[in-house]
Amino acid sequence: MLSNHLQNGIEAPKLAWSRLPNSDEAENDVFGLRQKGDEGAGVESLDYEVIENYAYWEEQAQRGRLYVGYYVAVKWFFALLIGIGTGLAAVFINISVENFAGWKFALTFAIIQKSYLAGFVVYILINLVLVFSSVYIVTQFAPAAAGSGIPEIKGYLNGVDIHGVLLFRTLIGKIFGSIGSVGGGLALGKEGPLVHTGACIASLLGQGGSTKYHLRSRWLQIFNSDRDRRDLVTCGCAAGVSAAFRAPVGGVLFALEEVTSWWRSQLMWRVFFTSAIVAVVVRTAMGWCKSGKCGHFGSGGFIIWDLSDGQEDYSFEEFLPMAVIGVIGGLLGALFNQLTFYIAHWRRNYLHKKGNRVKIIEACLISLITSIISFGLPLLRKCSQCPEADPDSGIECPRPPGMYGNYVDFYCSKDKEYNDLATIFFNTQDDAIRNLFSAKTIHEYSAQSLLTFLFMFYTLAVVTFGTAVPAGQFVPGIMIGSTYGRLVGMFVVNFYKKLNIEEGTYALLGAASFLGGSMRMTVSLCVIMVEITNNLKLLPLIMLVLLISKAVGDAFNEGLYEEQSRLRNIPQLESKPKYQMRKMTAKEACGKRVISFPRVVKVADLVSILRSNMHNGFPVIDHSRNGETLVIGLMLRSHLLVLLQSKVDFQHSPLPCDPRESRSIRHTLSEFVKPATSKGLSIHDIYLSSDDLEMYIDLAPFLNPSPYLVPEDMSLTKVYNLFRQLGLRHIFVVPRPSRVIGLITRKDLLIEENEDSASMELQSTSSTTS
Repeated sequence: MLSNHLQNGIEAPKLAWSRLPNSDEAENDVFGLRQKGDEGAGVESLDYEVIENYAYWEEQAQRGRLYVGYYVAVKWFFALLIGIGTGLAAVFINISVENFAGWKFALTFAIIQKSYLAGFVVYILINLVLVFSSVYIVTQFAPAAAGSGIPEIKGYLNGVDIHGVLLFRTLIGKIFGSIGSVGGGLALGKEGPLVHTGACIASLLGQGGSTKYHLRSRWLQIFNSDRDRRDLVTCGCAAGVSAAFRAPVGGVLFALEEVTSWWRSQLMWRVFFTSAIVAVVVRTAMGWCKSGKCGHFGSGGFIIWDLSDGQEDYSFEEFLPMAVIGVIGGLLGALFNQLTFYIAHWRRNYLHKKGNRVKIIEACLISLITSIISFGLPLLRKCSQCPEADPDSGIECPRPPGMYGNYVDFYCSKDKEYNDLATIFFNTQDDAIRNLFSAKTIHEYSAQSLLTFLFMFYTLAVVTFGTAVPAGQFVPGIMIGSTYGRLVGMFVVNFYKKLNIEEGTYALLGAASFLGGSMRMTVSLCVIMVEITNNLKLLPLIMLVLLISKAVGDAFNEGLYEEQSRLRNIPQLESKPKYQMRKMTAKEACGKRVISFPRVVKVADLVSILRSNMHNGFPVIDHSRNGETLVIGLMLRSHLLVLLQSKVDFQHSPLPCDPRESRSIRHTLSEFVKPATSKGLSIHDIYLSSDDLEMYIDLAPFLNPSPYLVPEDMSLTKVYNLFRQLGLRHIFVVPRPSRVIGLITRKDLLIEENEDSASMELQSTSSTTS
């Protein structure tokens, strides 16, 4: 039975396919990633296509309905584990960050009661120690943990495998590096790294753990294909957003809108289930921490800025300033993307090439500058008089030093005074945003203080993004947007003279506009902003500013993650093909020099070709009885290396074996799977004796007998859409076929499961030619 499957898989292409171009027609090769200089180094495509070779059919024959049920149950169980693991990681990061920041501010405020200079020194030293620990972990232990990790994960889900992104040490570096960088007061957030953290947890579960650190379980090694691992990593991305913002629905939409290139309804359910589990874990942890068991964690920590007591309604006149906020967000977001791209390009090509010591010095220097600005600027700002106390607001003025909330007393000589600049600058980012979003605090901030903070923090965010520490851009973006949003809100309050207008509402809209102008997300970002503010009434306004800011930003450049992917040379396939592809054909785009193997190949020839190039796919050719050269399938480089290392399929005869004859199973599908956390086999790692080199291998049982192929005159736009939507790695470009053996229509694919496959007669409209 299995031999018939294999024989049919080889014979069918012989009937339908024409010959590929000769090997001497051109110099370029279509197979494998094209490289320019060092571009694409360490990058390899993933194999999302099902390879229906002999091992595949043998394994399918051994599986029954019970195994299929077990397989589905394990997927749901892994979704549960991903949710629990990501939720616990987020809890650990948040508790650690809040406690480090809380201890830092408490100690600093206690010392400045006696000496501001001593407090200033202690504040700088604590930040330096935290940032140094973060950059040291990244540079010495986990280089792939630098940055947010979202561009790399987006590339992985697009079909690009970047070595080191999903390693166990990357997970550890991401967790502890985020604690140091965020706790050290840098102008970055922990939300982007949490997405990468969730993806790492999902990938490690999918491959059964880490081999290098002996953290591996055999019963977890169920998913041996890149397709299944892709689904798990998608669940991890959604879990990371859900954990970062306590926004489970926003996490699902973020995975759908921003990071994935392939989606289906079954995956939607598992992603939603994972996000729900994360929400339960986070809520449970917060309830446990309310009793005071988590130190300083409580008022700060997980992002949720309740605006349910804010502005109840809005008038038609307010739409104009809200639209202005959208335009400002689009302009500042596009400018942010461009500046970070230029600075990161300079870092990548010049500064960071000087070694890890320069990376450490750079991060520490930025930490020093950030500490001086956040401590020194409030000292230069005159204190303001506290407003009249409102018993209904529940807001105390001034707040004692070191306490969370509005109206912070910092370097004020008189009673009932507060420092508005210190309220947002000399504070954790979560608490500063909570202060900017707060309602019933009209005239808390002066325009001068907000402009000062906007300019300085915007500059710090641009400079900090790209350093060798884990860095997210969600919270800094919210900080920047809420600042100019509050400025516009102050103008609206003074201009319209209405009592129901809240400056905090405009701060929220400003935050949404900057994120929309920088990251170019709409649906997911809209839902995330609603979930973290707990105010559904503001949904239409958030939609308005997001649409405007995205439209304005798109007029200048691409989104932040697309720009960073381009900087990192991640060859992603975007959702739409380029316009010029419409005028190109498949033949014009592909290389014409094709390196192919005969069906029975000598081991010495095989090794020579593998050593002379780095291509990952090779056509396998055979000859018909009349001598015509025919393509019988595609052989992957990784599969060839497995055959060379095992040596069990070597044969003395150069003649092909008969697939219809019974042959023992020497390989399973798991042997051909490249581990997700390693580069896999290399031709240089395989030792072959002189006798081995004189042997032969019949490639027919191991090749993919039915790869996708397109005619040479097909438009490149069609090829692009086919390649991306199916998640392919290779496509054969062949001449126009000489005959058609049939047509498949929709009703040919509507097969009832309860019909007997042996006696089922398909009502086909295809016409057969002889």
